[in-house]
Amino acid sequence: MDLSTFNSIALAGLFAFILLNMTGLLGGNRMPVEGKTVLITGGSEGLGLAAAKKLAAKGANIILVSRSVDKLQNALQTLKTAARNPRTQRFHYISADVSIPSYAAPVIREAITWNNGRAPDIVWCVAGTSVPQLFLDMEMSSMRRQMDINYFGTADMSHAILKEWLSPDSPVENQQPRHLVMTTSAVIFYPIPGYTPYTPSKFAIRGLAESLSREVMLYPQDVRVHMVCPGTILSPGFEQEQLVKPDITKKLEQSDPRQTPEEVAEACIRGLEKGEFLITVNLLNWVMKLGCLGSAIRNNAIVDGIVAALMMLIVWPIVNIDYHGQIRRWAKKHGHPATWTTPTTNKP
Repeated sequence: MDLSTFNSIALAGLFAFILLNMTGLLGGNRMPVEGKTVLITGGSEGLGLAAAKKLAAKGANIILVSRSVDKLQNALQTLKTAARNPRTQRFHYISADVSIPSYAAPVIREAITWNNGRAPDIVWCVAGTSVPQLFLDMEMSSMRRQMDINYFGTADMSHAILKEWLSPDSPVENQQPRHLVMTTSAVIFYPIPGYTPYTPSKFAIRGLAESLSREVMLYPQDVRVHMVCPGTILSPGFEQEQLVKPDITKKLEQSDPRQTPEEVAEACIRGLEKGEFLITVNLLNWVMKLGCLGSAIRNNAIVDGIVAALMMLIVWPIVNIDYHGQIRRWAKKHGHPATWTTPTTNKP
């Protein structure tokens, strides 16, 4: 066999391995949910509700957390329709505002009471908000609120549930793994102008997830931390974003994949079932992730390492040339941002 043939076979094998890894055909289900209880914040609409429906269809009991009782009641009816085992599965909702400090401990206590004295097996923090603006156009109160909802809402819930799961009294023997899932965003891989009020809250979630993924190793209980990183989701929140989003932001993200909440939920759950730590929901976000891994736990050391090297040496320099050029051309054409006409509808 000559060298060129060997290289072709090796390359084909690598691509086949990547494809099998991405499609989840390697390994079994590492997060089975049938008969287990899942608590989801932001569960009344969008990604939270879509994930809840898919997990209900797999046999999970679901607790939804959100502010609006009316939306929660409607969502619960949707879950009952989607249930795999309608006679045995149970569904519950808890009205709570994730931006309020220490909101999570009472939510977990109510969840435990409803769940016959047992803590939820899986907690997925989805609740979030985005108000895109240029940094100098925003009010600091907008950034603080996004931090309160996105980061502290996740951190508070993580703290409350981990105190239950990792308590000295929490069982160790014959205990199924518990899963804590945090929802961040593709902006942590490549921030662009217009998302500055929002991006720091999502970077903070990444720091929390990476820290906790190692800290839980100190405890005898089997707790696994995951981070899902969706891009553009065609949800009610996205519709509100578009009302205030700067035109330069719309231009820079115009070619990004736009996915329904159901598509994103399916991709997230597929990654969770594969046992991944850092989960992306489309090919573009997967490639972006591998260029920004840092010290994060690898889903596959070989594949991630090879693609990460290509990203750092080739792809990111080309992307920077393109995006930085677009930004500078926009500035030259439109002048100082203070002179731009910006949306005022729902502007904070």
